[in-house]
Amino acid sequence: MNLLQTVLAFIVCLGTLVTIHELGHYLVARWCGVKVLRFSVGMGKVIWSRRYGADQTEWVISALPLGGYVKMLDAREGNLAGLPEADLAREFTRQNVWKRIAIVAAGPLANFLLAVLLFAGLYMVGVQEPASKVSVQPSVGASQGAGAAWVAGLRSGDQITGVNGKAVTTWSELRWELIQGVINRSDVLLSVERAGQGHYNFVLPAVLLAGLDIEGDVTGDLGMGMARPLPVVQQVIAGGPAARAGLQVDDLLLAVDGTPVADGIAFIEIIRGAAGRTVQVQVRRAGQELTLAMVPQGEQVPAAQLAGKDGKDSKAQGTVTVGKISAYIALAPDMIKVVSSPPAAVLKAVQRVWETSVMTVKMVGKMLVGEASLKNVTGPLTIADYAGQTARAGVASYLGFIAFISISLGVMNLLPIPVLDGGHLLYYSLEVLTGRSVPERFGEIAQRFGIGLLLTLMLLAVFNDVVRLL
Repeated sequence: MNLLQTVLAFIVCLGTLVTIHELGHYLVARWCGVKVLRFSVGMGKVIWSRRYGADQTEWVISALPLGGYVKMLDAREGNLAGLPEADLAREFTRQNVWKRIAIVAAGPLANFLLAVLLFAGLYMVGVQEPASKVSVQPSVGASQGAGAAWVAGLRSGDQITGVNGKAVTTWSELRWELIQGVINRSDVLLSVERAGQGHYNFVLPAVLLAGLDIEGDVTGDLGMGMARPLPVVQQVIAGGPAARAGLQVDDLLLAVDGTPVADGIAFIEIIRGAAGRTVQVQVRRAGQELTLAMVPQGEQVPAAQLAGKDGKDSKAQGTVTVGKISAYIALAPDMIKVVSSPPAAVLKAVQRVWETSVMTVKMVGKMLVGEASLKNVTGPLTIADYAGQTARAGVASYLGFIAFISISLGVMNLLPIPVLDGGHLLYYSLEVLTGRSVPERFGEIAQRFGIGLLLTLMLLAVFNDVVRLL
């Protein structure tokens, strides 16, 4: 079922983005008076086609759903002898350079516009998100940046209200701004509200951010996690190990076998590893501390399910035995719903699209100069995997993912690589500056180079996808 959902989510995502991109080209081409012969969603063999309109434009769906194209009347693609003069006047290369620039640029701009509309809609409706309140660990393994949040002065329960002077209220906003700091290799100034103590400012040094992987868990590598509520018992199932031991609703869990538990996750982790053996659970009930002896019941669960809950590799195989006590513990972090007015939502959406575009360009630049790993180049398999995950997470997550991929598609198409829209825009820019079109021979050589470069990038992306998924 998950595989089918992933495939459908991928097809809907990519199909939507390709259609919007090509519609940008198509609509501006028609507006500029250029005759459009074919509008294709997908590449390769045509599997469905219909003709519509005064120009009898052929609308088709092709076999490979990894792209699309708009075919215009173009002298470079065949002999136009015998065509009526009215049609020749609508041929692409006969248009002035500014019309050609507009037609080519319209595709990426359509992707940016789609992202703005999606983000603005989400901001206007409002989305429930975890608040930017953190839990902080003194150390988290041996990775670079381990324990940096603790060393900087952050403590569990702190509410982060700003990053480098920019206000944040949700966990996603906080993570986004931290990623910006990793990319920029700059110090990150955190504005913090600490309950009962007031306002503080803490600095995460650039030297601790520089080595972090933006594809990984940036906040986790810094020793920061979403703050969770105290481990209070919310429900006890009759007849289970917890009920037999005397655990009650509203009991506050303090420790297991003398090991303190800070939240429900920590408690569950200990119980999972204690299947079949007696543990001493210390609780606080109505102001008094009690110790209850209970034996977690062993249960077989899929290893992939357990790994997914831990935030680790969800591709684990087989089953594992975990301990359970048949009780529900408070786990959900503080949630907030931020709703923006239409003008504010559009402004925030434009800003988000701009910041994401700039981040993407910076990452490309860092990969070119060797400051970022080429493993960040991802392809269709990774996109499909994330599409499935976000679709299962909910409509808001899925629409946000589509918006992000739409921005990436727009930016990548604007790169000055022959074959892509950015390569054509480079040619036309040279034509504006010199007053002459790029020589045909130069264009042919550049096209071959561009195709070779794109094939290389595609192979790298697929290789990274396979390594990441396996």
